[in-house]
Amino acid sequence: MNTRFVVGLTGGIGSGKTAVTDRFAAAGIAVIDADRAARLVVELGTPGLAAIAKHFGPGILDAAGWLNRAALRRLVFEDPAERAWLERLTHPLIGEEIARGLAAATSPYCVLSSPLLLETGQKDLADVLVVVDVPEELQLARTVARDGNDAELVRKIMAAQLTRAERLAGADIVIDNSGTLADLDERVAELHGEFLARAELAREG
Repeated sequence: MNTRFVVGLTGGIGSGKTAVTDRFAAAGIAVIDADRAARLVVELGTPGLAAIAKHFGPGILDAAGWLNRAALRRLVFEDPAERAWLERLTHPLIGEEIARGLAAATSPYCVLSSPLLLETGQKDLADVLVVVDVPEELQLARTVARDGNDAELVRKIMAAQLTRAERLAGADIVIDNSGTLADLDERVAELHGEFLARAELAREG
């Protein structure tokens, strides 16, 4: 891995992780996105997608043979056993994709963004753990507005994740994303400066 200092970033659904990582990326920082890795490992033609289709049946695919993500999301959040099966399949594949991204990063530090950072071994890849935080009511409202999912499904997704208190307990740094975009710009710029300094110390050490 070329980048020695890794910032692990997480937050609940609808917390605004992408808004945060977009700002780091705009500053020239490599962002390794576990959600993107999760999409790559089940793309058309991958062993991951073939295993999912075999397990759930062809109805889990759309007319072109791609994964029907909405159908899969409903299945796994209705049935904990199916969710566990899917995680056993995909987590090792996602881990391999993340490792490739970290190895390729050349910016002074890099950001590993993952909704499951604290629940998995991914946190051990990071030197500092950052949690993007908003109140749960705002998580719900933002996710319903963004994805068009009904509130009941979003609540099930939230219930399957760590609680807000658990995420905050695991954080080294918290980004409060309940304010304005200008507030977020200022906070990310402040942290960017801090992480550059810490990355420099890591290189010297």
